[in-house]
Amino acid sequence: MIIVLHSKNPNPRDYKKVVDILNNHGVIIIPTDTIYAIACKLDSKKAIERMCKIVGKKPDKVNFSLLCSSLSHLSDYTTALDKSVFRLMKNNLPGAFTFILKATGNVTKYFEGNKKTIGIRVPNNIIAQTLVEEIGTPLVVTSIHHDDEIIEYMTDPEEINDKFGNLVDVVVDGGNGGNIPSTIIDCTNDEIVLIREGKGIINE
Repeated sequence: MIIVLHSKNPNPRDYKKVVDILNNHGVIIIPTDTIYAIACKLDSKKAIERMCKIVGKKPDKVNFSLLCSSLSHLSDYTTALDKSVFRLMKNNLPGAFTFILKATGNVTKYFEGNKKTIGIRVPNNIIAQTLVEEIGTPLVVTSIHHDDEIIEYMTDPEEINDKFGNLVDVVVDGGNGGNIPSTIIDCTNDEIVLIREGKGIINE
């Protein structure tokens, strides 16, 4: 199933359909400010396990991130942050960045294996942010890749639906997505490290 959600003048009933699916342990595909991603609620271990099967990886091998609507509840999911790290995040979010941080038990209890870190995203995308606000908890997300060796990520919602429509509960069509992923910054040690240079340009 595919549902079109417009960033301007969205249909509240369509948003409710997607929210109801998420609240019922659903797995969906959504647009972000970078690429399309598979997503589910953080507090649904059942949905997280299903996401792992869809991407064909073991839970401890998948690079999941938490998609948040803001930094207001960050302490619920990550350990105490250095002031410089929090300032860096505040200066660059919402935006096309994934910050790798040490995770709290509120996160690790939903994952198998010895997962101690988690990526944090606050995308500059009204559809993604609205869904997070509506369900009241972060979304667990991971990117979806294209079978083409040259085109790394899938950008067309219709094409995404053709490939994943029978594996997920709904594909949210927010228009064509990008094919440049987020910039990844590792903040788990004393030294902040750029892991992957992506769409985001760091404002130090």
